Amino acid sequence: MKIFDSQALQELDRATCEAQSIDSIELMERAAEAICFEVVSRFLPRQRIVIVAGPGNNGGDALAVARMLIEQGYRKVEVFLFNVSGKLSHDCDEERKKLITIEGVDFTEVRKEFTPPYLDENDVVIDGLFGSGLRMPLRGGFKALARLINDSGAFVVSIDLPSGLFGEWNSGAIRRDMIHANLTLAMQLPRLSFFFEENAEVIGEWKLIDIDLDKDKIKELSTDFLLMETRNIRPLLRKRNPFSGKRDYGSVLLMAGSMGMMGAAVLAAQGALRSGAGLATVHSASCGMNIVQTAMPEAMFEPDRKEHFISDMTPHHAHQVIAAGPGIGTREETIDALEALLKTTDIPMVLDADALNCIARRPALLSMLPPTTIITPHAGEFDRLFGESGSAEQRLTRAIDAAKRYNIIIVLKGHATAIVRPTGRVYFNSTGNPGMATAGSGDVLTGIIAAFIAQGYSPQHAASLGVFFHGMAGDMAAEEKGEFGMTASDIAAHVGRAVRQVMEKTRP
Repeated sequence: MKIFDSQALQELDRATCEAQSIDSIELMERAAEAICFEVVSRFLPRQRIVIVAGPGNNGGDALAVARMLIEQGYRKVEVFLFNVSGKLSHDCDEERKKLITIEGVDFTEVRKEFTPPYLDENDVVIDGLFGSGLRMPLRGGFKALARLINDSGAFVVSIDLPSGLFGEWNSGAIRRDMIHANLTLAMQLPRLSFFFEENAEVIGEWKLIDIDLDKDKIKELSTDFLLMETRNIRPLLRKRNPFSGKRDYGSVLLMAGSMGMMGAAVLAAQGALRSGAGLATVHSASCGMNIVQTAMPEAMFEPDRKEHFISDMTPHHAHQVIAAGPGIGTREETIDALEALLKTTDIPMVLDADALNCIARRPALLSMLPPTTIITPHAGEFDRLFGESGSAEQRLTRAIDAAKRYNIIIVLKGHATAIVRPTGRVYFNSTGNPGMATAGSGDVLTGIIAAFIAQGYSPQHAASLGVFFHGMAGDMAAEEKGEFGMTASDIAAHVGRAVRQVMEKTRP
């Protein structure tokens, strides 16, 4: 699913009207009907609903919703139209005319003085002040109104965007001056700002409402930001040849584990073998042999010459991919081994966890990463590599710059994990849940991504497949164990089922 900026969305609206031979008012009515349906499905007709509308088309949406709610039998609807400049958009003015024809409508058009309504936690506020058309932060009376609504405890439904929040970048924004929504109803496509942690308190739950925007125009318009869904992942998968053998699905070499951290090696091996790799070899501290061979007998074990840590990362056999980092520690000898690996191998690589911490200790290693190497940092690991970021938004912009500069793929792990390609294109993940914030989850992901590379998928596709199925397996594990009770092993155990579920949908 594409994520467009505000300018592209306006172009999409115009193209929809032209392609469907409708005017903008008809499109506004369509949006209002969908919003009204959401409100009616959540709140009873006796609910007090206060609607605040701005002078633009976002306000027109809100006025249309007010009229439709009244027509649906909602009798406690109060409407405030803020027309402080004395100039409404054409569509907003048309919706105003329709609304004021309703007998007994509780409607106030605010031009100068304004006595705010009393609001408390029992009320619903529909926010239609400013949507995509906002050009500057809320100021003056609008800022005061936002704070009044936020302090009231009322349930807030924002149309398109919470007023005060921009659809894309909000660097330096003061979020207490924005309306904080409990529910944001976006028109058919998500906004980039939805995927940044610092905006979560402003957006609340977000839901897309289908207003039948023109599909041909959606395909035509370009963007560097996308949301991965099942329909995007399914075409990437390849069915297995009935006459194939294990070597047809590649060999993964895992540089993982050290004294006290052998579980990381086990989990990475589980991720690789549960995701379809034909073979997996764990190279680790020799003290881990019994642990790995007992916990994961399907994996082969290659002992390092050191008892407690890895000191040599030289591949001794042919492998399709090397995954390094889970549980390896950051001893100097381990960093030396990683540097030697980066200097001498052209095998595709996945680097995670301590491999990234090793690089952070020796930053010159960044320039040694082979092209399209995949790194999978969480926020802390990323900041150690590329400098402290003040927000998730800033971290993503730095990830885009770094992916281009070093010609690597960055899997920036989080609530909606972002896969950043060297071209600057970003894919956000739609699967996963908070239960995956558990020890070893990232180790499993490392193994999953490596497994897809071993099977012949490009690093770009392997990163997307790995992240998506890791999240989907986590969702399945949460259904079975609950978000509080699931472990990383549960995630690994469900990967095969996740792949099967997506694959089976390809069958007629």
